[in-house]
Amino acid sequence: MDILSNLNSVDLFLLATGAWLVYKVAQTVRMRTKMTKLHGPPASSWLFGVSKDVFLGDSGAIYEKWAEEYGPVYQIQAIAHYYSKETFVYVHSTFAKQAISNTVGKGILWAEGESHRRQRKTLAPAFSNAAIRNLTPVFFDSAYKVKTAWDAAISSSDEAIIDVQKWMNCVSLDSIGIAGFGHDFGELDGHHSEVGQMFDSFGTLPQRGISMILPLLSQVSPFLMKIPTTRRRLVKKLHRSMEEIAEVLLMRSRKEKEAGASGGNESGRSIIGALIKAENADSELRLTADEALAQMKVFLLAGYETTSISLTWALIELSLHPEKQDRLRAELADFSAKDPSYEQITNDFPYLDAVLRETLRVHPPVQQTSRNRAGDYVLWRDHRRHLHRRGASLLVPIRCVNRSEAIWGPDAKDFKPERWLDGEAGLTAKAKETTGYHHLLTFGDGPRTCLGRAFAVAEFKSVLSVLIRNYVFAMRDGPETKVEKVNTLLARPKVSGETGNAMPMRVRRFEY
Repeated sequence: MDILSNLNSVDLFLLATGAWLVYKVAQTVRMRTKMTKLHGPPASSWLFGVSKDVFLGDSGAIYEKWAEEYGPVYQIQAIAHYYSKETFVYVHSTFAKQAISNTVGKGILWAEGESHRRQRKTLAPAFSNAAIRNLTPVFFDSAYKVKTAWDAAISSSDEAIIDVQKWMNCVSLDSIGIAGFGHDFGELDGHHSEVGQMFDSFGTLPQRGISMILPLLSQVSPFLMKIPTTRRRLVKKLHRSMEEIAEVLLMRSRKEKEAGASGGNESGRSIIGALIKAENADSELRLTADEALAQMKVFLLAGYETTSISLTWALIELSLHPEKQDRLRAELADFSAKDPSYEQITNDFPYLDAVLRETLRVHPPVQQTSRNRAGDYVLWRDHRRHLHRRGASLLVPIRCVNRSEAIWGPDAKDFKPERWLDGEAGLTAKAKETTGYHHLLTFGDGPRTCLGRAFAVAEFKSVLSVLIRNYVFAMRDGPETKVEKVNTLLARPKVSGETGNAMPMRVRRFEY
């Protein structure tokens, strides 16, 4: 006690940190000595291991190279088992849970086990086929707002240089606002919401320095996430701005329900309607006020990021492959003066569906997912027993699997929508064995498959159908333009060598 009383706060902190590091090293050594040793790539850094290579490089190509060298289970267990059989046995790491909580709170993305099952069941009515059918006009309306603005930009010339990524961001934010929450952020009308500005700010973050290094170190030492880096401060601002608008919208909907106002929210067939219904104390699947607030933030973030990225990639690929753009336009030609119905957009355009699937395959917005084992598990592979201890990390490299030549064939890296036509005749037998949405891991699979998948698919098809029917797209600097990825909240496309994440294209009107 006398020794401790003579130590100042800095000494105590260093002592505690040292003790924690000794404990973590001992824990890691114990786990590794009792686990089956799998062959894997050597660490390129004593500090980061291989994490820095994956984080800053092309993760899909890196994982595929390792699979060729060390086999498909070097540090990755069976994907089908992970997704379909024991998903709830795989849990978020301490780092992941803290990162999710810091960004969107403790909602469905954060939850595990029965809590996740309850929240998912509560929200499911908002993503049913009937609900999405009613929302499709919202997606078309957003696309026509883009058309109005682009027509004005092109009116004085044959074409205009347009940052399509910026406009797809606006489409996604306004669409999730109106369709999910009954709120128009007004981005497509020229308004600049605080939430939209926060999302856009991530595109200006430096790609080097402490803001990039800390996420790697924080996976081992989560307390490092508290260091106030530029990215950390921006995440806090984004969290605050999403929470403020979510609280306003929830309060408005609660008052409308109390007043008996009609608007469809009571039915639960909108995201906010499902949340308000679940807040009822008599509801079998009740959500707390904090859980309802967290769901709002989850769907704001997911609705903005993923669909805007996918639409941008689709326009890039169609610009780089004008013959495929022409083929898609020809398929949509019968609807030059009207929009297809939900049933038609879902079932009657095989090439549009093929473009969607191929975009999701080649350019999944989420590159990988990872979890930790909640308990010991024995995996049998090739009649060999592999022991995986509690806490063992499992990673599914989504982009790698979606683009693997061993699975999809020698043209796996090519954008080839034709592979999906004629009953998926162009798919290899190995690809057809892959689980997930049309053999893709882009939306995940099993009990945690993406709840908003039907929403995202309907929005993608509706918006792209309007744009391709009305415009011809080409890369600003020609077909040889190099495109790379930049890490924002998710990885986004950008023109190689340029700052930010703009995607400028030459856009001209198409006349039938």
